[in-house]
Amino acid sequence: MTPRSVTVFCSSSDRIAPVFLDAAAELGDAIAVQNWRLVYGGNNLGSMAALANACRKSGGQVIGVTPQLLADKGYADPHCTQLIITPDMRSRKARMEELGDAFIALPGGFGTLEELTEILVGRLLKYHAKPIVILNIDGFYDPLLGLFETMIRDGFAKPKSRDTYHVSPNVAECISYLQTILD
Repeated sequence: MTPRSVTVFCSSSDRIAPVFLDAAAELGDAIAVQNWRLVYGGNNLGSMAALANACRKSGGQVIGVTPQLLADKGYADPHCTQLIITPDMRSRKARMEELGDAFIALPGGFGTLEELTEILVGRLLKYHAKPIVILNIDGFYDPLLGLFETMIRDGFAKPKSRDTYHVSPNVAECISYLQTILD
């Protein structure tokens, strides 16, 4: 049986707090331990580096997907099991969606937010039915989750929108949740 693939959206910033880097490394290790393949943004910086390095260290397969622009700047992770270079960000996101059996959003910046919301909308519109986990490390996503509730309260989103994602406070709960779906 082909191992399941988990696409992780996360930051390439090297300026983030250690709690977020530690969570990324813990997630990378946990994905490898589950014998799932990691699909991620393919760059060797920030949470992306912590995630991929930990996955590899624990014997996991790492598939990086990065656009040519970032590869040209030298950010691509040369140690991936497979490194896919795409022409642009839109094709990168499409490839990451195609490869993933599930999605996890670690704390991140605008790119992570865009990836998360695009994958949420895809599920809302029934383009896919893959699980989505918002990994709410240190309450990072509390403001966004509050905005989601405001959108529901004010009629911009339906209450059943909550069913399209799962919020996990830590890596252990995230992995436990995905085990029930992927295994």
